[in-house]
Formats: sequence, structure tokens, C-alpha cells
Amino acid sequence: MSELIQIGSPNQRPRQPRPEDLKLQFSEQGVKELEALLTHYPTKKACILPALWLAQREYDGYLSGDAIAEVAHRLERSYAEVEGVATFYSLYNTAHKPGLHKIEICTCLCCHINGAWNLRDRLVEKLGIHHGETTEDGLFTLEEVECLNSCDRAPCMQVGSQYYGPLTEESLDDLIETLRNTKESTVVQYSNDIVQVQLRKGEA
Repeated sequence: MSELIQIGSPNQRPRQPRPEDLKLQFSEQGVKELEALLTHYPTKKACILPALWLAQREYDGYLSGDAIAEVAHRLERSYAEVEGVATFYSLYNTAHKPGLHKIEICTCLCCHINGAWNLRDRLVEKLGIHHGETTEDGLFTLEEVECLNSCDRAPCMQVGSQYYGPLTEESLDDLIETLRNTKESTVVQYSNDIVQVQLRKGEA
């Protein structure tokens, strides 16, 4: 049996917390932002996607069982419905808690023919991790992704809200060292960026 589907593997989704164990962790700012987001949609159900981005920020970049349960509670939806939405979209972090920086390297056609696999191998060698894994120091998570819609900059990758490319092994090395010493382009910051865009979109 594949390690990816073994019972008890790291990719097994957490269980829904019991109602009596539910702990609401949204900050005061988060609650206010959710209330503002709700005014932009006709129903609470329609607000699931932006609420999940907000939860991902509030829960340190990871949609744990508690995070899913809080969104379900605040939107008056079932846990199963909210989890089904969250696990359908790959941009939400539901499989495991990511590192501070999530490196998403494109291995689609344009990036592939411009050397993406060599860069992927360079990252594996440099960071000591493979697809879906996180470094022991919690700084980096590595993921191979499909087209980032930036083919003019192939080979490219995304870290947080930032796109980088065209990359070489040398520029990749420099970027990794820069990321080691910055708190920019983080998973949490990326989630917050999307929340702020959604808030501004509603105001417009």
C-alpha cells in the first residue's frame, strides 16, 4: 500500500473536534474581518472560500481540524461541507502544517523544457526534502505544482505572493539564502494578502 494512503499516515485528515471541545481562536481583528467579508456575500455559505483564507492566516498557515471547525461554526455550516471545500482546492494547506516559506516550483511544460527538473533536484539536494515535505527547522516546505501562469518567466516558482523567474541554479541558491533570513513571502502573509484583497474587493 502506498505510504500516501496508509491509515495513520501524516496525510490523514484530523477528526472533527467534539462540540464541547471546540475552541474559537480567531483574533479580535479576524472576527471583525470575517464580519466585514460576510457583508460582501448573499449567504454565509457563499463566504466559505474567503473565510478559509482567513482561518489559514489565523491558524498559522494550516487548516487543522480546529480551523475547519471554527469556520463551520462561524458560518453555520457543517464540518463536512467546509472540509470538503478546503480539501478540494490545492492552495489551502490541509495535508500538513507547512514551513514558514512554501516553495512551489512549476514543473509544467514551459518550465520543464527550460530546466525545472534540474532546479527541483537542486532544491531537493540543498534542502534535504522532497515534494510535500518540510525541513526540520520548519523554514521550508517544497511542492511541485502545475502551471503558475508565468510561462514568460520559465522556469519559475512561487513563494508566498511572489513569483521568481526565470531561475538558474545560481539565482535559486541566492534566493534560498535570502529566504532563510526574511519573514517576508511567508505562508501566513500570503493568506493575509488574499484576505485583504477580498476586503478591498467588497469595498469597491
